[in-house]
Amino acid sequence: MPTAFGVEQTWKFNGALSDVSDARDKVCAYLYRLARVHPPRTPDAHDDALLVVTELASNAFTFAPGPFTLSLRAMTTGTLHIAVADTSPAVPSPRPANLNGRGGLGWHLINALADQTITVPDAGGKTVHAFLPW
Repeated sequence: MPTAFGVEQTWKFNGALSDVSDARDKVCAYLYRLARVHPPRTPDAHDDALLVVTELASNAFTFAPGPFTLSLRAMTTGTLHIAVADTSPAVPSPRPANLNGRGGLGWHLINALADQTITVPDAGGKTVHAFLPW
């Protein structure tokens, strides 16, 4: 599929807690490079993408212990495709929000920011795809 910016970027992580911030840092650098050649449509697109990546990576760390893979692709349609593959076959589902710091907001945030989310099961777990405007 054609991309607006280079090739798809993919990173593999071991599944440590520090991988969540590392994933965010790598995506931040990618988005800054992307913005130079293809500016986002809205001023919040960069932060929205970072929040979705952070939540997906955090969910992979929390609910699917083990390695995970993060991929980004800027589509010619003005869409940013974010994919996180992890080791759990469980499909993400919303949980009641806990405002005392015990979670439950991540999947709600991801779905509020993304135009579409799709979960695809596979033999080793699943891949969660999020499509955001860029």
